[in-house]
Amino acid sequence: MYSWLANPRETRSTLEAFGLATKHHLGQNFMVNDAVIGKILDLAELADDDVVFEVGPGIGTLTVAMLPRAGAVVSVEADRSLEVVLAQTCARDSERFALVMGDALRVDEDMLVSAAQSLHIEGLDPHPTKLVSNLPYQVAATIVLKTFEEMPSVERMVVMVQAEVADRMAASPGSKAYGGYTAKLALYARPTGRFEVGPGNFMPPPHVDSAVIRLDRSPLVDDETGEILTPAQAAWCGQVIDAAFAQRRKTIRNSMGSNGFDKAELDLAFEKTGIDARTRAEALAPSDFVRLARALGWR
Repeated sequence: MYSWLANPRETRSTLEAFGLATKHHLGQNFMVNDAVIGKILDLAELADDDVVFEVGPGIGTLTVAMLPRAGAVVSVEADRSLEVVLAQTCARDSERFALVMGDALRVDEDMLVSAAQSLHIEGLDPHPTKLVSNLPYQVAATIVLKTFEEMPSVERMVVMVQAEVADRMAASPGSKAYGGYTAKLALYARPTGRFEVGPGNFMPPPHVDSAVIRLDRSPLVDDETGEILTPAQAAWCGQVIDAAFAQRRKTIRNSMGSNGFDKAELDLAFEKTGIDARTRAEALAPSDFVRLARALGWR
């Protein structure tokens, strides 16, 4: 058994003991299949030097499975009624568990480091190394990209998301699911594992199909220098990608020209890179956007 909470009886009993019900506006669907928890742990490959960042622990179903396997788990929860629940369900390994109450979109690395430091675990680097979560679906894509952008110590993510979001994260250029989000995420990481999770594995069952995807940090490089993109360069690439995908039905030249880029400068950049100005953004690989961003001048 990986998580004693990952079954309908214990989940229902825990919720009832605290007089709680699921809150749909917070995207609460509790995992009730322990085999799924085991597959998440297999992908995460936790070690005793890992500081795990978890978003939306709920009643602690995944948390209690991670705590014996990690150096520490720092969970961020928006629902204040769950604070007392987590204090009880995670009590067995409380010396390795830190809870930050609040909106995960407003949590930064310093807050997570401070929470990990409060545990006073000797020899443990308090910087988060992995994000492992059953993410709230309405903010999942944003949290994943924001974490890779702003927390360089996070080397791996294993996250439960809506299946179509996982499709976007792993899409290839030219495919229907490929878009600006895919290209921006590829600046930082690559998908290295995935499995599907049907609605029946949750209580209550969601109205969408889910998937767990593993993303390992694998930053793109500037092929002219062979060096990994700096944060400023990656941010500039992100701006180029946003402009290119802003009007998907237009050519990349027209879309970028209508979204802040000078068309004369664009023509020079297209000529320098050999990228066809008449193509559409979804035809370009993430590395093409890096070349285009460099040709437009690193900002």
